[in-house]
Amino acid sequence: MFMGEFEHSVDTKGRLIIPAKFREQLGEQFVVTRGMDGCLFGYPMTEWTALQEKLKALPVNRKDARAFVRFFYSAATECELDKQGRINLPKSLRDHAALTKQCVIVGVANRFEIWSAERWNDFSTKAEEDFDDIAENLIDFGM
Repeated sequence: MFMGEFEHSVDTKGRLIIPAKFREQLGEQFVVTRGMDGCLFGYPMTEWTALQEKLKALPVNRKDARAFVRFFYSAATECELDKQGRINLPKSLRDHAALTKQCVIVGVANRFEIWSAERWNDFSTKAEEDFDDIAENLIDFGM
């Protein structure tokens, strides 16, 4: 399970250190792709495979389903850690998440997310302000 919040930086070549705590769970290869809310999603291969099955089941006659699958897959990249525990993020992914220097890597149960520090600060400030309302609304989902 991925959890925690870690501050790192992206170097000028687009390399990012993955927290040591996450590396063991990720294995030799994993996938990073565009995420929602302006961040990137990272999945171990087992989770990526399970997600692929769900995405393949989406109806191709639905315009929104086609658009989502295209957008999600078109930027997906298989990653391998180098000897220093870094991955190389393609420019398209760095641009999507506005990653220029400082970033935050956040564990989110079955995946991790990569945020620009600025976007993460904005998101977490808003989420903290709205936490009680968010929690109250989740009661409808059996939480």
